[in-house]
Amino acid sequence: MILTEPTQIEAFRQRTLLKGLEAELRGMRLCRGRSCYSLIKEQFGLKGGKQKVYDQFKQLLTQG
Repeated sequence: MILTEPTQIEAFRQRTLLKGLEAELRGMRLCRGRSCYSLIKEQFGLKGGKQKVYDQFKQLLTQG
């Protein structure tokens, strides 16, 4: 499956950030750059610790 529409690409990116934050909760990193936690907090305006941000972001993705 090839993602060509901007909405498809953004949805894939958001799911990847969610999985990356899930890995960070377990003590792993998705990449060397900024953490998924910091990206999610900045881009979606969420506040709190990793678990709280994960729960909020997951709920945000299931609603939209």
